Amino acid sequence: EATPLLYISHPPPTLSPTPMSNAAPQRPLGTSRLNPEDEKYTYLTGFGNEFATEARPGTLPRGQNNPKKCAEGLYCEQISGTAFTAPRADNRRTWVYRTLPSVKQQPYTKLSSPSLFKDLESHIDPNQMRWSPPSIPKEPTDFVEGLLPMCDAGSAQLKSGIAIYYYVCNKSMEDKAFGNSDGEMLIVTQLGTLDIQTELGNLQVFSGEICVIPRGILFSVKVEGDARGYICEVYNSHFHLPNLGPIGANGLANARDFKYPVAAYEDKQCNFTVVNKFMGSLFQTTKDYSPFNVVSWHGNHAPYKYDLDLFCTMNAVAYDHPDPSIYTVLTVPTATPGTAALDFVIFPPRWEAKEHTFRPPYFHRNCMSEFMGLIRGEYEAKIDGGFVPGGSTLHSCMTPHGPDTVAYETHSETGDAPSKLKDTMAFMFETSYLLALSPYASTNFQKDYFECWQGLKNTHASYL
Repeated sequence: EATPLLYISHPPPTLSPTPMSNAAPQRPLGTSRLNPEDEKYTYLTGFGNEFATEARPGTLPRGQNNPKKCAEGLYCEQISGTAFTAPRADNRRTWVYRTLPSVKQQPYTKLSSPSLFKDLESHIDPNQMRWSPPSIPKEPTDFVEGLLPMCDAGSAQLKSGIAIYYYVCNKSMEDKAFGNSDGEMLIVTQLGTLDIQTELGNLQVFSGEICVIPRGILFSVKVEGDARGYICEVYNSHFHLPNLGPIGANGLANARDFKYPVAAYEDKQCNFTVVNKFMGSLFQTTKDYSPFNVVSWHGNHAPYKYDLDLFCTMNAVAYDHPDPSIYTVLTVPTATPGTAALDFVIFPPRWEAKEHTFRPPYFHRNCMSEFMGLIRGEYEAKIDGGFVPGGSTLHSCMTPHGPDTVAYETHSETGDAPSKLKDTMAFMFETSYLLALSPYASTNFQKDYFECWQGLKNTHASYL
């Protein structure tokens, strides 16, 4: 018989989000769509900070990391997200103090379902690709069961590359957790709210927010109703805020707006399942206790969330469309300066005030690969109706892309008066890798996507 649940967290929250009514008044840019009163949890703030938090006062050691005996009979464990000798600015590790150490578990066994990239045949296709939103399963499906592979590159084994997924689910994970040995996971919520319990505390992630789960941190996802979104898994290292260069000390995603969990734990005996992603495959183990048993912790290897509406957008105010890199929220750099394993870029509400300029994104061929998704609204360069919230596109290395015929003809005739893009949020996973497609992605794309450019006319001939 399970022992009673002991759940301890900090006092009731005073911070953060939940969707407002569609009839709400116009919001100023840089303010959240979300209602602070509906946030369940309280948070620590500041990107990449060194945090210290305890659910029971006095359980965090003072002056050292691993005492001979921890307070209240706890076990000490370090979770290293980087090599011990990584430069201090990049070093990620957290010390946790828990009721039982992680090592107390049964041997792993391999799962056959769901199949991830290691067990799937990859497909190569240089064409422009577009996908409709994947349907929510009719059968009860949790977050892990609802992982839908889309694209990947590189090798988890070599810690170089990325993988992109959808998640589609309608059931909470009960006495079940997921951990990823292969990389860090950036989760973009599109439909529904995710209530995420992690080893280090809880995060409530609303539509229009993102969440990053570091390598190896166990988490469980609870939902109320249907949920859908996007995931980018990065094998290389961890996410950074982009350097601001001549922008200065402020702008883009401000460090203070990133929220980390406070310590919260449960102490219960149960039959608990842990699913681990390792070298592209899924493995399962069982424990006779909940792994969400961390009473206190300190460090900087921790999950966090961010509200995309708080992004401080930079833009051109004279002429020409700037490169989308000015909308970068997070980046994972490579050894080549200025070249990312992944840039997470958004296209948020903003003012456009460029003169004698075609304002939407230009026609383009890029050495990078661009996977785009739409959280809400309409994307200014795709207004033919095929790119809808929950959908996605892929424009691979050097594959031509750009505004569709309707967007080009419309915006070519638009005047120079300032205009405001409202109620929109698109994003892009931009990577220096060339992406292969999963079987689902290679067979379920919109076969007529290329038609959106076929109406473009050669008007130069009329000048001859």
